[in-house]
Amino acid sequence: MPGSVKVNVASGLPPRFPRIAQTRAHVYIAEQLRREITLGLLLRGDALPPERELAAMFGVARATVQEAVQLLQSEGLVETRRGRGGGTFVMGLPSDAVSRQRLISEVQSNRDLIDEAVAYRLELEPAAAALAAIARTPEDLARLNQILERAATTADDNLFTSLDTQFHMGVAQASHNRFFAEAVEPVRMVLRDAIQLLPESSLWQQRSLREHARIFAALENGDSQAARKAVLAHVEHTARSLRALLKAL
Repeated sequence: MPGSVKVNVASGLPPRFPRIAQTRAHVYIAEQLRREITLGLLLRGDALPPERELAAMFGVARATVQEAVQLLQSEGLVETRRGRGGGTFVMGLPSDAVSRQRLISEVQSNRDLIDEAVAYRLELEPAAAALAAIARTPEDLARLNQILERAATTADDNLFTSLDTQFHMGVAQASHNRFFAEAVEPVRMVLRDAIQLLPESSLWQQRSLREHARIFAALENGDSQAARKAVLAHVEHTARSLRALLKAL
């Protein structure tokens, strides 16, 4: 029959379902920690929780955590120090010329994906903020305000970028909608390399702080439309910069 799907009579299922990828536990743990480092939520010098705590968090044996840490060590993302004051510490993302060229290559090869992420973000984050203005709690506002205060007093570019990520993820979480909250993180992951290539300056940081303050004020006032407009204006500025970057590479 035209257009029909062939079915495996024995199983009653179409024959070409993709196989389930079985991710080994230590690879999964390493990926979760790698995401935190890539997003800037864990910065150079930060200590990972002790192996015993990580094992309890993930529900695995300490040996599995040790394998995950060894994997991150092989990538140069963490280092383990012995003795008093020891532990496993984040080395951060490399920032030398070779690493910058790697970033450029990654952005060039992922040009279409990045462009799609920019377009998606323009729709996603304003909608999340509009809902957050209605659903946010006093605890959400306190957390966002703390992020803004820390960002306003730091001269550390890496910390500022980390706080920027925390603010955007915090706004989405304040929507108390799991789909918005979960959608923002992978978009930030896709855009991270391209954002790292954008030139940073005190003027850029000050503009970002002003725009974040407008977003916060709209959330605090419970003004859904103002929150949507403030976030859209903010992400439009980044979108123009990212599209100019993609065009130049």
